[in-house]
Amino acid sequence: MRQWIIATITLFTLILLIPALVVLAFGEKQSIPLSAEPKHVQARDEPIVEVAVYRSKEKKVERLPLEQYVIGVVAAEMPAEFEMEALKAQALTARTYIVKQLMHKQTIELPEGANVTDTVMHQVYYNEEQLKQLWGMSYEWKMKKIKEAVEATRGQILTYNNEPIEAAFFSTSNGYTENSEAYWQNAFPYLTSVESPWDEQSPKFYEQMTISVREFEQRLGVKLPKDGSIGKVLARTPGKRVALVDINGKQLTGRDVREKLQLKSTDFTWERKGNNIVITTKGYGHGVGMSQYGANFLAKQGKTYKEIVTYYYQGVQIHDLSLVASKF
Repeated sequence: MRQWIIATITLFTLILLIPALVVLAFGEKQSIPLSAEPKHVQARDEPIVEVAVYRSKEKKVERLPLEQYVIGVVAAEMPAEFEMEALKAQALTARTYIVKQLMHKQTIELPEGANVTDTVMHQVYYNEEQLKQLWGMSYEWKMKKIKEAVEATRGQILTYNNEPIEAAFFSTSNGYTENSEAYWQNAFPYLTSVESPWDEQSPKFYEQMTISVREFEQRLGVKLPKDGSIGKVLARTPGKRVALVDINGKQLTGRDVREKLQLKSTDFTWERKGNNIVITTKGYGHGVGMSQYGANFLAKQGKTYKEIVTYYYQGVQIHDLSLVASKF
């Protein structure tokens, strides 16, 4: 009788305890921050690379890991609102650019100990503090998106003949990208003109500025004729931009005109209105390499970052950084 009573009490106690145990085991999961992300475990054969960035405002050199640098460049150079595949393409160009810079140790006009600056002289780079100020309340989601794009391409670079390419990029084309030799001196087989008609949808496709005749003449070192004409385009580039123009007997390259008048691109037209000249440009940037807005529109059409970069950089391949790491 006594054993039966003890068994009954034990069974009753277990019935009461089991629900509590279930709640403790499954009902109180550890809280995980929304911003938490799985950390990349560095492979044994993944090269450890650091970048020495000259911070122009603080006037000091800051050393940081390669991938952290790429995050800061992508965040500074491309809107976080862009499509993920476009951001991945930008990450690939940013990493390729700095790897080539590290390989060739191009330190002309650089402070001692620096590999690059944080300005358009190389690639614009923002650190976490700058991005928090820039993005404000949007910092968390924008940074998470940028990190995801960089992580998805981690260690990847663009190569041609097993060498990192000149990964030039710009904002918006005039409908075509440009041959490298049409803007710079060197010709690269992968930096050739391709159509980019999607750029017409970019908010930066058209730009118009008004300048006085006097300032126009001073900046270009010319004297306009009295018949009201301005200049004649003598030649155009493969990318449909102005290659050479004649202004009352003085010949200037399209790049000269763009830089001296601070135009958005070398695809320009002009019209004289009284004592002023109205100049209209198409596109924004030098036009060589990858169009950022073009990349974004391609991504919206479902293109992957690999398809985007191999379209704008003709004949290139995507390789792992280990291919060239020994050359640093």
